Amino acid sequence: PHCLPLQFLSYLGACDRLLKQGYEEGQVEEAMEMFQYSEKKAAEFLRLLAQFNDMGFQQNEIKEVLLLCGNQRERALEELVMK
Repeated sequence: PHCLPLQFLSYLGACDRLLKQGYEEGQVEEAMEMFQYSEKKAAEFLRLLAQFNDMGFQQNEIKEVLLLCGNQRERALEELVMK
């Protein structure tokens, strides 16, 4: 059996850690892809997504705004409020 590339193993590890924080698998995979597999950025994105979701904003709008604002909470919140 051939070895899995190290990058893939670290991706799986990152996904696993994010899933353990209670995020949905689909969201975790999407966030990891969106941020070129940066666990730190994906985690911040998921945290803000959940936060803004709890505030009652629409998920697709939140994703768009967070990407636009590079996960900057205050800027993203301003954008969402203005929509």
